[in-house]
Amino acid sequence: MEERLQKIIARAGIASRRAAEALILEGRVRINGRVITELGQKADPGRDRVELDGKRLAPEQPAYIVLHKPRDVVSTVRDPEGRPTVAGLVKDIGVRLYPVGRLDYATSGVLLMTNDGEFANALLHPRGGVPKTYVAKIRGVMSEEDLLPWRKGVQLEDGLTLPAEARILRHEPDRTWIELTIREGRNQQIRRMGDATGWPVLRLARLAFSEITSEGLRPGQWRHLSPDELLEMRKQFGVPKRIRGAMMTPGVQGKTTTARDIAGGRKRHEHEHSAPAAGRGPRASTSRRPAESSPMEGSHTAGRRHAGAPAWEGDRRSAGHRPASAPAVEGDRRGPGRRPASAPAVEGDRRGPGRRPASAPAVEGDRRGPGRRPASAPAVEGDRRGAGRRPASTPTAPRSRDAAEERPPRQPSSVRRPSPSSPAGARVTQGRSDERAPAGSRRAPRRSR
Repeated sequence: MEERLQKIIARAGIASRRAAEALILEGRVRINGRVITELGQKADPGRDRVELDGKRLAPEQPAYIVLHKPRDVVSTVRDPEGRPTVAGLVKDIGVRLYPVGRLDYATSGVLLMTNDGEFANALLHPRGGVPKTYVAKIRGVMSEEDLLPWRKGVQLEDGLTLPAEARILRHEPDRTWIELTIREGRNQQIRRMGDATGWPVLRLARLAFSEITSEGLRPGQWRHLSPDELLEMRKQFGVPKRIRGAMMTPGVQGKTTTARDIAGGRKRHEHEHSAPAAGRGPRASTSRRPAESSPMEGSHTAGRRHAGAPAWEGDRRSAGHRPASAPAVEGDRRGPGRRPASAPAVEGDRRGPGRRPASAPAVEGDRRGPGRRPASAPAVEGDRRGAGRRPASTPTAPRSRDAAEERPPRQPSSVRRPSPSSPAGARVTQGRSDERAPAGSRRAPRRSR
């Protein structure tokens, strides 16, 4: 069967029909070795040899899929404004697909996509009357009488609409959810019907295209139409002509996608490369440690100030996050051992023992633990450190003779205190009791065992 040359090129997945016409006019297409430079030529793909730039064209494997279109996605193959498109959601299928009709930028739901132009044209033609079911969120509380204009037809700028099937699903405070089934495909038809009747549409989603629904699909996911669905479509609308050979990979494909996920990279790119607004300073960097940023008074973010940022009074950052170049402030509450070596000590410091660096001078009233002061720190009056903890370089304070006489001698560890039952003047030493030697007498030496 002969077909127009641009249709054969489009079916091969090379380009759209309009772009294929440009290829023909450039003389890049041949039919059985003959260069074609005029439009309107026909060929039989099964019998004739059609070439583009010397390579024979073969028709792509037909594909018919249903996509759950997310909101804020354009129903086109490419968008000049750089917005996310439905073609980007199905790019992994391996063939060039285009949508069957369109859904508004802010509308979600069922969208058919295919590479079969005859299939798409038959479903979009007005005489086909393919039913499309939507659910809409309306501002205001509607009644059954308010739906009568929708059921009879609404007068729009481009003419009277066909009667729609409408019913109320539920009511919410100052909101109404309705279900609509229309058999036309005008641009933003339902939203314009709502504005014309005084019931603005706040949200819109397509539930079904003919008998095909998005059940089991999350936004951004898609699946191939089943053989039963294709047979039912051909029974009702006469397409597709051939079902054998179509791509029919079972199961849900694609990943769950929202408009925020799709446009996230583009928005970040615009945010980083956009020019600063008039009258404002440069846009802050998105890195965690910006090279140039002024501190804000009252900030509570720990560890975010870079090394060149000065500290300010009332800072409550976490311990150990102030850089070495930042001076200490009065009332600092950082954890023990976090002040750098260059930071001077402050009066009333409550840091833990052994945390002050060697260059920090001691302060009066220091309560550090024994043996923690470095060798270079001078001793202070009233020091209470334990025995044997003072370094060799620290001078020892002289003790008076009276203090030495008043202090009782230390008893050996083997001597116990006498019990009330022991005789006066006796002592207990390792289980033996003997008489205390009289004063002034010399004790005999112990015998060695």
